[in-house]
Amino acid sequence: MKVILSGGGTGGHVYPAIAVADALKEQMPQVQILFVGAKGRIEMEKVPAAGYDVKGLWISGLDRKLTLRNLLFPVKVISSLMTAYLLMRKFQPQVVAGFGGFASGPLLRVAAWMDVPMVIQEQNSYAGITNRLLAKKARKICVAYPGMEKFFQREKIVLTGNPVRKDLQELKTRRAEALSFFGLDDTKKTLLLFGGSLGARKLNEAMREQAEFFREHDDIQVLWQMGKLYAEKYSVSETAGLRNVHALPFIDRMDLAYAVADVVICRAGALTISEICLTGKAAVLVPSPNVAEDHQTRNALALVERGAAVIVPDNSPAEDLLQAAVDILNNPDKRLGLEISIAALARPDAAERIADMIINEAKS
Repeated sequence: MKVILSGGGTGGHVYPAIAVADALKEQMPQVQILFVGAKGRIEMEKVPAAGYDVKGLWISGLDRKLTLRNLLFPVKVISSLMTAYLLMRKFQPQVVAGFGGFASGPLLRVAAWMDVPMVIQEQNSYAGITNRLLAKKARKICVAYPGMEKFFQREKIVLTGNPVRKDLQELKTRRAEALSFFGLDDTKKTLLLFGGSLGARKLNEAMREQAEFFREHDDIQVLWQMGKLYAEKYSVSETAGLRNVHALPFIDRMDLAYAVADVVICRAGALTISEICLTGKAAVLVPSPNVAEDHQTRNALALVERGAAVIVPDNSPAEDLLQAAVDILNNPDKRLGLEISIAALARPDAAERIADMIINEAKS
């Protein structure tokens, strides 16, 4: 069986696709898998590192204002459609699966023209424009949130959850390993703060401004991922130099970071939310305002409405953000309630279920 998986631009589209590829390999070891993404984006690094072939299209998203890149967009679309057609003709997949993002648009459009069965996976509670445009041609649409009938045909929707990597399961027995790995103090409560691989300016600013806060709360230690874009700027801050603050440009072992965390402060991207559901962590969510259709706020509210997380708006003062986390750390009953509620939303078999649907559509 031959399968093309397409999507990318951000880790939120790439990592679920890799998780499904792994599940396909487990179920059908002889399956041939090709990834198609966008040149110069994260998938061109992460997919080969996971052991899969990837081809890049010359495609990018549209900026919100008039730029030279927007003027090139029609040319990129035509180029990507032609490249996608040639890839489809050469590889001849039985099924194509799209994971959202601008990278998947041209490939799935060509698949629709060629009548190749399509499966779509939508990670967010507010469907992205690429998936909305392609949904009519899809056989199945795998979603992570209920109520997606407002975007897609009801009979095509399957509630699967978002696929996440398997190393995030069964973390309760790995706290001692995690403490040793990061050099943390086993007598202190641990706050994990991160804004994705590139970082989040708001979260980093909150940390930089609150050195005195962490001096006063020296019973708390912070594992702070600054992100590759911000590491140079914030690593020299007063906060980063505190003994109870462990500032890192990037955390390679997120499994151990979750294992040691008592409370998490993070953005509300679909992949991040799926990870904290699976790991059962009490979380303070700070939705990014710089995303399409404000979908991170919608993702966060879907948890808050179920008593599974706390939300702090991006424009809130830094002390409000950190105090929200401290309030959870210092209230065992509140923390336990959040952990129970968020763990109930986990779907650890999401990758396997999506892989099943891809296989079934290929056979059909």
